[in-house]
Amino acid sequence: MRFMILRKADKDTEAGVMPSEPLLTVMGQYMEEMTQAGVLLAAEGLQASAKGARVRFSGGKPAVIDGPFTETKELIAGFCLIQVNSKQEAVDWAKRWPALDADGETEIEIRQVFEAEDFGPEFTPELREAEERMRTQAEQLANDAKR
Repeated sequence: MRFMILRKADKDTEAGVMPSEPLLTVMGQYMEEMTQAGVLLAAEGLQASAKGARVRFSGGKPAVIDGPFTETKELIAGFCLIQVNSKQEAVDWAKRWPALDADGETEIEIRQVFEAEDFGPEFTPELREAEERMRTQAEQLANDAKR
């Protein structure tokens, strides 16, 4: 099972306050632990919402809303994508989040990622094959871009 561990934004992340060296060190150690355990698939921090945008659809038509966004507690400052055997294992990893982050006053959300089998018969063999082709192609393009 894949889970996303979402680090919620706060006034500092939205103000663009960069993490301290001690926080970068402990966060790096936490990520290394997950890597060594074989559960970490991806992890990234996100820039403040002032540098982002939202696209809202009404009647099928898009409208672009530039950041910043005021509802800070609903925003995401970063994420980890992990692969574990249960929700409890994901919770256990989230509970190990470095206490140095935000002086121990942060919120972590855990969300399970959909897997192909979750969609039932509507996700036909043809659709599954098309998705697998797309994922393979995207991975190849990403690898080519790194070279």
